[in-house]
Amino acid sequence: MVNSTFEKWKMYITSLWFLFFLILIITADIPISFEPGSKFIGFKELGSRNVIPIFSVAMLGIGLFFVHTFNMNLKGSVSSSFKIKKIRNKNYEHLTFLTTYIIPLICFDLGSLRYVIVLLVLLIIIGVMYVKTDMFYANPTLAIMNFQLYEADVELRDGIHEGVILISRSRVELSSSLVYRKLDEKIYFVRSV
Repeated sequence: MVNSTFEKWKMYITSLWFLFFLILIITADIPISFEPGSKFIGFKELGSRNVIPIFSVAMLGIGLFFVHTFNMNLKGSVSSSFKIKKIRNKNYEHLTFLTTYIIPLICFDLGSLRYVIVLLVLLIIIGVMYVKTDMFYANPTLAIMNFQLYEADVELRDGIHEGVILISRSRVELSSSLVYRKLDEKIYFVRSV
């Protein structure tokens, strides 16, 4: 279950994977010369020129590890099946997160320490909101991994639950036969049976 705050922060970091990848591309400073007499500038100089790209690579690695652990957690046991009473596609949430948060943040002047600090503060503020509002499912990295998002009213043993978010690797329809794994109070990973 993703109900712990730490698990939600892990999902937030994976949602920033594209941002870190773009920052790496924009800020990497690796001098390459094929001129006679050229020599390697040294690891110390190379590292001091690439502090932000090194941080981005580290965050990419951490994000990939979190994606791997998320996938492993989903392979665990599932609960019994349920009936879908009403369903609506929510795949646009992936794109909304990408265009609302990731794209504008990449436009910061990452050559200026002041802007880097502002970017870090914004990422923390967005992360706090992301975790407190349980928006961890609106994750562009999950879209790349072929996950689908749905909002549904479902009938469980204890009654009807409205506005439940379903995350699935396959298309879900009213007639789908599904088993679920509860990720949070209103967020379920579902799988066809």
